[in-house]
Amino acid sequence: MQTSAVQKLGRSVACVISIFVLAGCSVTQLKPGSSGGRDRPLQIWWSEGYYPEETESIQNAIGEWEETSNQKAELTFYSEKDLVAEIENALQKGTPPDVIYGYNIDSVLLPRLAWNDQLADVSEILEPIKDRYIPQALESVLYVNQKQNSRTFYAVPISQSITHIHYWEDLLAKAGLNTQAIPQEWDRFWQLWQTAQTNLRQQGDKTIYGLGLPMSSAATDTNNVFAQFLEAYNVELIDPQGNLNLNSPNNRDGIIKALTNYTDFYQKGFVPAEAIAWNDPDNNVFFLSNLTVMTANATLSIPGSQRQDPINYYERMRTVPWPNKPDNTPMRSIMSVKQIAILKESAHLNDAKDLVTFLVQPENLTAFIEGSQGRFFPVLSELMDRPLWNDPQDPHLSNLKEQFQNSRPTYSVWNPAYSEVLAQNVWGEAIQDILINKKSPEKAADDAIKKIQTIFEQWQQ
Repeated sequence: MQTSAVQKLGRSVACVISIFVLAGCSVTQLKPGSSGGRDRPLQIWWSEGYYPEETESIQNAIGEWEETSNQKAELTFYSEKDLVAEIENALQKGTPPDVIYGYNIDSVLLPRLAWNDQLADVSEILEPIKDRYIPQALESVLYVNQKQNSRTFYAVPISQSITHIHYWEDLLAKAGLNTQAIPQEWDRFWQLWQTAQTNLRQQGDKTIYGLGLPMSSAATDTNNVFAQFLEAYNVELIDPQGNLNLNSPNNRDGIIKALTNYTDFYQKGFVPAEAIAWNDPDNNVFFLSNLTVMTANATLSIPGSQRQDPINYYERMRTVPWPNKPDNTPMRSIMSVKQIAILKESAHLNDAKDLVTFLVQPENLTAFIEGSQGRFFPVLSELMDRPLWNDPQDPHLSNLKEQFQNSRPTYSVWNPAYSEVLAQNVWGEAIQDILINKKSPEKAADDAIKKIQTIFEQWQQ
């Protein structure tokens, strides 16, 4: 790599690190409940953006809404790690915000809040525009309310994401491997990155690893990436009717195979030792520091961070679909729909609905999604035709439509109890049990199955 490219990468990595550090603190320190009721402005709690354009777009949109509605709003940013805890604390105190948005609340929080009758019904927002949405997006916000014994729209979709695979093409070439024909067979695909590590280390690069896969119970990325391994081994924990299928021998066998396959990479030394304690930003940072040849990530934040560096974005980095399953059938991607929700106890319910209606106008969604550097994909069909998603020269965005077409929603959509499985990071704990506590994959699988069964039993109480 040329010196200038190294310098540019160093600046990019520093930028990414600083963004994640910034995201660790809320921009405005709120004291929930200090001004409750109609005498306070409309409160919006939002996940801190990874990029300035992302943050600015939502600030600008809310500012425009304030001008046109003649209402006041208070926008507060939290790190994703803190947001869920802050919302839960506010609910316990009886001082919730009005509007919430986060990158993983769709999987770990909103299904539970809807189940407990804590979210406002937003059907009046979605019904007039539902024909503009892709069907999968609407399915993802059709939540069950146990107290009302109903299923209806309790959140508004704004974007979607799947887990992607990224790699450095020049590092693969340096390892003497074919960069133009990435294997689609499961075993050969994963062997490629292990061979790359072996070859690069023989050339003297003793710090590089072939695979940047999260192995911790702290990172939501562990859930996201391991979910694809469960999918690869045809594990069907929940069916579209919401039935839990843990007693199926095929599912237990698939869980054991997925855990064995996933943890073997670490145990054989092809994943950084630090991965066992990674938080969500760490696989990004290791990859952008050229310490791993490939990594998997739940959004396109990694290439998005390199958009200002054409060498990295267009020449060095590649984004590819997942390989076929071990049985050689096509892999389905697991889709996550990002959502805005309104708390039922909002003191400004009508204003909150009016704001959300404004935010999901195509021009506002375009500014937010494209300000996110393309790390999320649209859920409005008309936005998919925009140039950003249809540039054949873009090595990261040009094949997204095909990947989303072969996808399924997260299990939380079919049964809200699974959101608690994700919140407790049951799969991350199973992986840690194997790597740290030296359990067998069979024992770790059985323990995970018991935990999931307990969660589902308690959910009904």
